[in-house]
Amino acid sequence: MPWRFLERSVDLGGRKMAAARRCRGPALGGKLPLRLLLVLGLGLLWAPSRSWAHGGKYSREKNEPGAPPKREPGTEFRMEKLNQLWEKAKRLHFSPIKMSELNVDLKMQEKDELNWKKMKAEGLDDDGEKEAKLIRNFNVILAKYGLDGKKDAQLVNTNYISDGTENDVLDDPRLEKLWNKAKTSGKFSSEELDKLWREFKHHKEKVHEYNVLLETVSRTEESHKNVISPLEGGHIKEDVLHNKHTELRDKLRSISQGFDRLRKVSHQGYDANSEFEEPRVIDLWDMAKTANFTQKELDSFREELKHFEAKIEKHHHYQKQLEISHQKLKHVEGTGDKEHLSRNKEKYAMLEEKTKELGYKVKKHLQDLSTRISRGLQHNEL
Repeated sequence: MPWRFLERSVDLGGRKMAAARRCRGPALGGKLPLRLLLVLGLGLLWAPSRSWAHGGKYSREKNEPGAPPKREPGTEFRMEKLNQLWEKAKRLHFSPIKMSELNVDLKMQEKDELNWKKMKAEGLDDDGEKEAKLIRNFNVILAKYGLDGKKDAQLVNTNYISDGTENDVLDDPRLEKLWNKAKTSGKFSSEELDKLWREFKHHKEKVHEYNVLLETVSRTEESHKNVISPLEGGHIKEDVLHNKHTELRDKLRSISQGFDRLRKVSHQGYDANSEFEEPRVIDLWDMAKTANFTQKELDSFREELKHFEAKIEKHHHYQKQLEISHQKLKHVEGTGDKEHLSRNKEKYAMLEEKTKELGYKVKKHLQDLSTRISRGLQHNEL
């Protein structure tokens, strides 16, 4: 231990003891031994702070794998870092729909992280692959909503209901060319153009998420090279890399199929006999047809996709109602009518909660369906 630190400790202990003697008189007696002064001084320096004792941000209670944190009153999430992101988004004045989408993504992230903590407490995830995937997913969320501090990382507001298309960009010359051709072709009604625009936006988001995932996977691979030596866990390392590359390959396949579809629809228009309309459902169906499913499994999957599409449409309905309610609330706030304002706030809060709830169900259902298809695709490659 450096002598300067010892001297400082002794000096601090001496000052504290001198103060005590002044307050209490001769009760402490004369000079204390140097060893005792050191103990007292170091004890004063290292005493736990009040925030630690009461379960602060970095306390054992909030971070120990086996003890999931409880949600504090007035907070949206149980995990501190997610609450910080949520508050940052509110300060950035995200639209109501974008806030509800962020809420869903963060809820899914929280669920996955808390499950991982339980696994870790049970001694699972030895190779760290689950943890690495959580980090990648978190980085995707940060980039998706522009919360990573990069000015050019934020996706354009996904609230197509209020934003329209005139202020939006697709960031890809090929997509811009297809979109402009479709707009001027005369093959699409106004409603169909809205639907096609959602498909273009969905494709743009997939490309963006793939690029973010590719970057985070590359960083994770570098860290694994430093952690796992050729002499220990070689087969584990191969499995880890295989899983990462499989995820990337699935996303790249989806992007390729999605672009082929956009090119076809832009040139030919919508097929009146098309089974699905929602971009995410179309993606899933196209991938399911190339997976190793029996005809019976494929028919069953098709029916499930119909239910999934209905769930998405219901979510879209509530998103629209939330946006309308938000605009009405802003109008009423300017009138000064307290009773009317109170009623509108209640309605807005109800729609906000319902939109979040449906958004979570849609995201969870999408995750489950994607996992099933991914297993079928992997089986094809065996």
